[in-house]
Amino acid sequence: MQRLSATLQKIKPSATVSISTQALEMKAAGQDVIGLGAGEPDFDTPAHIKAAAIRAIEAGHTKYTAPDGMLDLKKAICRKFARENGLEYSPAQINVGTGGKQVLFNALMATLNPGDEVIVPAPYWVSYPDMVTVAGGTPVIVEGRLEDGFRITPQALEAAITPATKWLIFNSPSNPTGAGYGPEALKALTDVLMRHPHVMVMSDDMYEHLTYGDFEFRSPAQIEPGLYDRTLTVNGVSKAYAMTGWRIGYAGGPDWLIAAMRKMQTQSTSNPCTISQWAALEALDGPQGFLDDFRVAFQRRRDIICARLDAIDGVTCPVPEGAFYIYPSIAGLIGKTSAGGTLIADDEAFVSALLAETGVAVVHGAAFGLSPNFRVSYAVADDVLDEACTRIERFCAGLT
Repeated sequence: MQRLSATLQKIKPSATVSISTQALEMKAAGQDVIGLGAGEPDFDTPAHIKAAAIRAIEAGHTKYTAPDGMLDLKKAICRKFARENGLEYSPAQINVGTGGKQVLFNALMATLNPGDEVIVPAPYWVSYPDMVTVAGGTPVIVEGRLEDGFRITPQALEAAITPATKWLIFNSPSNPTGAGYGPEALKALTDVLMRHPHVMVMSDDMYEHLTYGDFEFRSPAQIEPGLYDRTLTVNGVSKAYAMTGWRIGYAGGPDWLIAAMRKMQTQSTSNPCTISQWAALEALDGPQGFLDDFRVAFQRRRDIICARLDAIDGVTCPVPEGAFYIYPSIAGLIGKTSAGGTLIADDEAFVSALLAETGVAVVHGAAFGLSPNFRVSYAVADDVLDEACTRIERFCAGLT
């Protein structure tokens, strides 16, 4: 008889992974599917980064490193934080993991006890609440409303903090909305946090380099130096450097926390892939000019899809400040029926019918904690995005 753990029963499979897997299976079966569910740049990893990995292999750099990353990479991360964020860390304050997800997981597992609360702004990345739950904590969801640009207000943050609050998970620009907190909006939140010294900040800065227009990226400890000793600043090479499959994330934080995360990692994966670490070092220290090219392409795609979807009756599509996602509201479509006969009772019904009837795969908003919406990743080629917009427009026009 199969006996699964009680912890496993508390969590849900990742909706983004599920949608992407379903789209791939449909493609493999010969169906015409456009996948807009995965948060993965369509660009190839830049050539100089790939070359660094090849050099590492040829030089025999294929052995174990320190459990939470090799010293050379940690030094490069320290340089990155100082150069781009004005944050000074020593290598002992750096954790390198198998993707940003492991880094976040390490920190939560190392710090949470039953009864501890973690504030999670919604819409949220699908993994945040489940990681909190697995680590024994309680997610406390604070809604960022459409009318506020999907950003939580200082008043809402203040109201959510209790004596049991251990962490605030902060993500700007956001997955799934692309919403970003500029310096003024972020300072309003850090002012609240300064009044509650028992609350730590987990700042997920994974989309730092993917911002558009005149938006100015800042990280919490950068805006408010008083938070430095209780902030874990998390980043990685996956999104900005088109290195999702290389699986390297990292963080800087207080010595005691990094030491605890290191201890956790020694009994889970130990060190990330050595070859990937050498590639990440080149990504951080090598030429950065391609980042501008990536940004230009993503902003062009953002502007195209936002304009086209916002023009659909019943759809409201805010223009995000960063990342490569949009999060349209379909409040005006709820209760209608698709051409294929599906009642659009909620956003999950909408995305299921859209996939079945048009072959466009997106992710329903309920998975991210705010409905009725859906998330689109526009990290696909322009012609693919154009065809996807045409199919979505046709599907919505057929609702009655």
